[in-house]
Amino acid sequence: MAEAARTTEQIQGWIDCLRAGDESARGQLIQCSCERLRVLTRKMLRRYSRVRRWEETDDVLQNVTLRLHRALDQVAPQSVRDFLRLASLNIRRELLDLVKHYYGPQGIGTRQVFEQTRTPSADTTSEIEQPEDLSNEPSRLSAWSEFHEKVEALPEDEREVFDLLWYQGLSQIEAAKVLGVSERTLQRRWQEARAGLYEALGGELPPTDD
Repeated sequence: MAEAARTTEQIQGWIDCLRAGDESARGQLIQCSCERLRVLTRKMLRRYSRVRRWEETDDVLQNVTLRLHRALDQVAPQSVRDFLRLASLNIRRELLDLVKHYYGPQGIGTRQVFEQTRTPSADTTSEIEQPEDLSNEPSRLSAWSEFHEKVEALPEDEREVFDLLWYQGLSQIEAAKVLGVSERTLQRRWQEARAGLYEALGGELPPTDD
């Protein structure tokens, strides 16, 4: 908890420096979001070998770094709450774009799965190694896309709590402090957000190895 408190204090300090014209603070703000994004990306991709082949975690981090640089050029957050809201939005959209890029209708993964799951001709079947069964991989990974989209559609107060706890990895105590609400209020919103997602996703959440 002390470590989380120091982090939010540091974030506010960097925000103040950035608003005062210290451009080095921009990099500090972005870096503080990268480690959590690394965790989330690995959680999403560890079961999907085809995506891991094309997109390493560091590539995703680079993409969201560019997003945050552009966002901070346009918007100067005034508080930790403002920055974490902005960071969560860009992290979520990068993860959404990652899925759509590879497993959308024209995505590389969709085409690759189609090619590898076509029935070989009779005269070559015995000569080639049969591909691994990837037919369910796009639909499983697309569950993550739907998950992020449903998070985006949550009521604002629930989405903000979900952003801080899930996308930013704050403790409930620290998230309540950032939002200026009681822990009881935050816990209620967290439970409502989770229940809303569970219902919106038909009682299923994306698979993880956690």
